[in-house]
Amino acid sequence: MNIIYMGTPDFAVYPLKKLIEAGHNISLVVTQPDKAKGRSKALIPTPVKLAAQEYNIEVLQPEKVKDESVVKKLKSLNPDVIVVAAYGQILPENILNIPTYGCINIHASLLPKYRGAAPIELSILDGEEKTGVTTMYMEKGLDTGDMIDKMEVDITSDDTGETLHDKLAVCGAELIIKTLEKLEAGTAARVKQDDALSSYAPMLTKDMGEIDFNSSAAYIDRQVRALIVWPCAYTKISGKNVKLLKVRIADIDEEKYIDTKPGEIIEITKKNFTIKCGEGAITVLKLLPEGKKPMDTAAYLNGNKLKVGMPVGE
Repeated sequence: MNIIYMGTPDFAVYPLKKLIEAGHNISLVVTQPDKAKGRSKALIPTPVKLAAQEYNIEVLQPEKVKDESVVKKLKSLNPDVIVVAAYGQILPENILNIPTYGCINIHASLLPKYRGAAPIELSILDGEEKTGVTTMYMEKGLDTGDMIDKMEVDITSDDTGETLHDKLAVCGAELIIKTLEKLEAGTAARVKQDDALSSYAPMLTKDMGEIDFNSSAAYIDRQVRALIVWPCAYTKISGKNVKLLKVRIADIDEEKYIDTKPGEIIEITKKNFTIKCGEGAITVLKLLPEGKKPMDTAAYLNGNKLKVGMPVGE
């Protein structure tokens, strides 16, 4: 098939490469503009741009995809389909109507659950046991189009936003190949989404990483795992910002700590320390102190004198 591919982050690289390997013709890749990063403000290309350049595919990086010149370019290529994976801009109706088979989106959730920008992180944060990938026909609404195919993935107790991302990216690559085969064969389903079952996964914000120790240990464990890439789960210890990179739910006798306030350190060993939560407690295994490199808790304790009863957080 003659395909225009639209995507930006690492998640979108896997399906792009799979489409190329399957023999499809990618006539154009559309991705977000390069972003300035760091003190030098050097422009950093998107992961999808770098992948496209590996295969000498033409790349378009419009500030606004709805610009008339962009629409004209897309029409001139006469695509059979436009495949979209985490592109980052809403497509206007005049682009949705260009391809013969329509615009097909690869979305990292089992729709209609977790429409929106951060379905991977929210599925972990909410304690879901399963998630997956859905291919769907795009329409004007946000992730509301008719569904074509789904692939389920288990969420394990060890999964982080990073590991689940990689699992789903691989699934998305496999699923889009099957979906395009069905489109060509005329066997692709059109399953309406039940809006009553929908939920929304908003864009991540830094505030979502702030730990409230009144929450349960189970929730804080999910918060640490879900937000490991950004913004990370964070708190203050001795007045200094600290990101928690790995924790485990501690096995404690709740009756023993019934008068202990959430956020208090209740146990310290040579290797780690444990913090009381609203329900249960967490043991900190790896962290990132402000201005330092990531370290295991044993190394942190060597340079920071903590005491049982110390409060953690604001």
